[in-house]
Amino acid sequence: MCIFFFKMAESTKFSYNCGLFYSSCIFVPSIDMLNQNNFRVEEMGQALATLDWWNNGTNHLLFNMLPGGPMDYSTILDVKTDKAVIAGGGFSKWTYRETYDVAIPVYNPLVAKIKLPTLPVTETRRWLLISAQPGLHREYREELNHLARGDGRLLLLDRCPSEEKPWNFSQRCRESVVYEYPHILQNATFCLVIRRARLGQTAFSDALQAGCIPVVVADGYVLPFSEVLDWKRAALVVREDNLGQVLNIVKGFSMERIYEMRRQVQFYWENYFKSIKDITLTTLQIINDRIFPYAARKYDQWNEPPSFGASNPLFLPLITPQSPGFTAVILTYDRPESLFNVIQQVARVPSLAKVLVVWNNQNKSPPVNWPKINKPLKVVRTRKNKLSNRFFPYTEIKTDCILALDDDIVMLTADELEFGYQVWREFSDRLVGFPSRVHLLDNFTQKWKYESEWTNAISMVLTGAAFYHKFYNYLYTYSMPGNIKVWVDDHMNCEDIAFNFLITNATGKSPIKVTPRKKFKCPECVNNEMLSMDLTHMVERSECINQFVATYGTVALRTVEFRADPVLYKDNFPSILKRFTDIGSL
Repeated sequence: MCIFFFKMAESTKFSYNCGLFYSSCIFVPSIDMLNQNNFRVEEMGQALATLDWWNNGTNHLLFNMLPGGPMDYSTILDVKTDKAVIAGGGFSKWTYRETYDVAIPVYNPLVAKIKLPTLPVTETRRWLLISAQPGLHREYREELNHLARGDGRLLLLDRCPSEEKPWNFSQRCRESVVYEYPHILQNATFCLVIRRARLGQTAFSDALQAGCIPVVVADGYVLPFSEVLDWKRAALVVREDNLGQVLNIVKGFSMERIYEMRRQVQFYWENYFKSIKDITLTTLQIINDRIFPYAARKYDQWNEPPSFGASNPLFLPLITPQSPGFTAVILTYDRPESLFNVIQQVARVPSLAKVLVVWNNQNKSPPVNWPKINKPLKVVRTRKNKLSNRFFPYTEIKTDCILALDDDIVMLTADELEFGYQVWREFSDRLVGFPSRVHLLDNFTQKWKYESEWTNAISMVLTGAAFYHKFYNYLYTYSMPGNIKVWVDDHMNCEDIAFNFLITNATGKSPIKVTPRKKFKCPECVNNEMLSMDLTHMVERSECINQFVATYGTVALRTVEFRADPVLYKDNFPSILKRFTDIGSL
């Protein structure tokens, strides 16, 4: 352990070392106490007492990962440490002094040097649960053997039978089958971490490194950095008496919860456990937060992965747009009568700056005569019939705000559209619109499902009628992840779902539904002309969500349970006092 203590000491030099003894808050003695097996307890206590600044351990920090020794294996360093703060790797609830000591992991030098690939959190893994710790207590081993015989999704491993000494730590065996360790942990969803002679186990860090959710079976064990890390988000704690129920317990986790926990496991490993330096600096940061609580890290700073705290892509200071108001971009194919109705309706909106019609029919020319409106109207013809054409950054768009409209959305009033635009002005980085949908997890198939029924929650706003910043047209056209844009154009479906994924992933914010209207069926349109009426179309939309989740590596959509309505919408006031009088019905 000596080399690792040296790395630990080196880690303190640059971040927290003040260079002067008399102005220091914390002293870290240059004595290696990481493994109690490597020194004599009584002599170590005497060595500490001779330190110039010891003062009964006041303001001293001692690092120890393997406390105790044969035969009792104490859960705390057996050295006389007086008032020193102990950063220990094997604390129990009886020996841990809360808000005084710091619980740290047991670092595994044999595994840390192995580079494991980072796997997607949505990857399907062969084993539900794995136990790869050698030398388990006989009662625990018998219990696990019984479970493994009844369920093939539990993989139970032990040392490989060999006369080699020392034994090969990088291999585990089930009977005559050899598995590489810790690589095999990446094939499991959950990894058992069971107490042995010591409470603290290297298997815990090994599981984190492999992106495997730890299942800790060690009564009283204080999890590493539990003062600041919320382990309910990344690990499962099971009482030793309930080891026989562990398979039933882990089967109760939904895939959505598993994905979230895997993501949290990866985040904790990369930031706090990956190296001796990370462990040391995390320990010192915890102590620093105690001393300076006004500058302490908040819960979110410790526990939220970066993807959950996406920054606003529109971070530059707002400047006056080239043109005020919004541009209505209407995608159409061959419904001129309905299209003209939409144009006439949107032309009544005070904030309309321009109408841009995207003519998506290459086999037929646009009409010669168009409705007479008091705002500019421009028609662009596309080279190929693609749904993604509606999100192309056309040079004709001079406003920051775009209103995406389908050519059959004839029911929205001028007040509804004007109110939607005013809401967008307050939330210009969000998708703001009218038709809403939600994604749900199918508990039977464990796949995501597109849901169009009315519920208390929404996670998508459809771009058949939605306001957004024109910046997202550039993102969609030039920076869409994976092959999503190609998939959308090939299937003629899901461009609106892809757009919701894009914006929510970029901002970390949900869309905003405005006004109470829920029905958006075109009364004049023939049903068999509408893509959304096709049952196959609806099934494909569920497939889209699962496809996009796999591409992003996360469920980027965010669910909310609110909508925006005008302030006086339901108040019993004369209409003359209301800004928006024609908000419409359901």
